[in-house]
Amino acid sequence: MSLPRIAVDAMGGDEGVRVMVEGAAEARRRHDQFQFLLVGDETRIKAALEEHPNMRGASEILHCDDVVGGDELPTKALRRAKTTSMGLAVNAVKQGDAGAAVSAGNTGALMAMSKLALRTMPGIDRPALAALMPTLGDNDVIMLDLGANTEADARNLVQFAIMGAAYSKILTQRDMPRVRLLNIGTEENKGFDRLREAAEQLQDATGLDMSFEGYVESDKINRGEVDVVVTDGFSGNIALKAIEGTARFVTDLLRNAFTSSIRSKIGFLVSRPATELLRHHLDPNNHNGAVFLGLNGVVVKSHGSATAGGVANAVTVAARLLEEDLTQRISSGLAELQARNGAAPEGSAAK
Repeated sequence: MSLPRIAVDAMGGDEGVRVMVEGAAEARRRHDQFQFLLVGDETRIKAALEEHPNMRGASEILHCDDVVGGDELPTKALRRAKTTSMGLAVNAVKQGDAGAAVSAGNTGALMAMSKLALRTMPGIDRPALAALMPTLGDNDVIMLDLGANTEADARNLVQFAIMGAAYSKILTQRDMPRVRLLNIGTEENKGFDRLREAAEQLQDATGLDMSFEGYVESDKINRGEVDVVVTDGFSGNIALKAIEGTARFVTDLLRNAFTSSIRSKIGFLVSRPATELLRHHLDPNNHNGAVFLGLNGVVVKSHGSATAGGVANAVTVAARLLEEDLTQRISSGLAELQARNGAAPEGSAAK
């Protein structure tokens, strides 16, 4: 199947061109229909492509030697959107030269550039950053927002739920993804007013392609009992980092335990298949590819420290969202909600 090509910010991330090109090449080995627009320093990209013959007929280079710094303020980066590899990759989506953009660069700058260039969808007030996390179940859980909006009112949370459910349907193939609001308890009277108001709206809604049953606590996020966890960006970012930190703590604890004595080392050899499975399951590269939901276009954020395999996963996420027409799915969900409320589709207040 033919897909629109994917614009890759080849200069973003901790290691830049080498890993980004290698990741794109790995993605194309998995799916040989992928085509790329590689944005960055032409000399360096051509040198990297020499190691990947499968990319020669599948990629075009857009030269640019200006890069957004990892700690650069979004407001400053935004002024250079027309000269940086990140900005040009996003602009390629706006101009129709690419169907999606992938970058491992500065998250705040990428959000600012994407929001300015692509604008938010009609009916969406604010875009949200959604990412995948491993669970004990068969599918990853989607969590949003993870930092794009430090605050969110009930209306925002309802929109996040609709966007997250549309994304989950693509990944899990569930007709009715299980959606929950993150809260400090599952009782109806727990949490802020905005949470209770959002819960009431989602419970009253009919025709939405989701199963909403209230709240989820943070210790249940990875149990496999929920497909989409909805929260504001402040709480979501804290929860995400706590989960990632706990995963690192567990793996480091096991490593220390297995190297503490000769007997422990023998025990490690016996249990190695299980520990390797655990390591693979917790490796963030295997769940790489956060998405800015609610924009008129697909933009995927890769971890800055992602390996080539992680970048390949981010590229694959972008391609799948194009293939399954994520923006149309979100539009359908919003139309259902607006029809229930008896309101015509609204333009975005954030445009």
